[in-house]
Amino acid sequence: MYRSNGKVVVQGIDTLANRPVEIKADLVVLASAVRPSSGVAQLAKMLKISSDENGFLTEAHPKLRPVESLTAGIYLAGCAQAPRDIPDTVAQAAGAAAMVVNLFARDHLFHEPTIAGVNEELCSGCGICIGVCPYSARSLNREKGIVEVKEILCEGCGACVAACPSGAAQQRNLTDVQLTEMIKAILE
Repeated sequence: MYRSNGKVVVQGIDTLANRPVEIKADLVVLASAVRPSSGVAQLAKMLKISSDENGFLTEAHPKLRPVESLTAGIYLAGCAQAPRDIPDTVAQAAGAAAMVVNLFARDHLFHEPTIAGVNEELCSGCGICIGVCPYSARSLNREKGIVEVKEILCEGCGACVAACPSGAAQQRNLTDVQLTEMIKAILE
């Protein structure tokens, strides 16, 4: 970069065309790289929020749920997700604030009914499902020798259902029997 006739000239290389490039500009703003804060990984682990390969927090869906994380009640805005300019940050913050206002505007909080319960007759109390639950919604009842579910924490992801060797973990409203019956009804 140098000055020439009152202009700032920026020199670089077009790596695709493999040739030098010079741009004459009135103003040049150099931006430093933006990295996630050093505590983001620990925060993401504590709140059970996913992050991308660069360490930024990820949203549930980029188009349909851009300010929501996969963990219910946790909303994202600004540079927590990626480097953003001020208008993007303000728009996202307004969206996240609207989600929180909507959450508290109701008289009652509602939770998705599809959770993964435990059939106590089949449960051997092995605890495999406890280790795979990303929401810490399962615990071992040592007196009964079975796993119990804290329903308000369960998000119905089904990780425990896949891991349960005895088939005791089943998603409520989506049991194996119900799914089989749905398939039979579709095929008729």
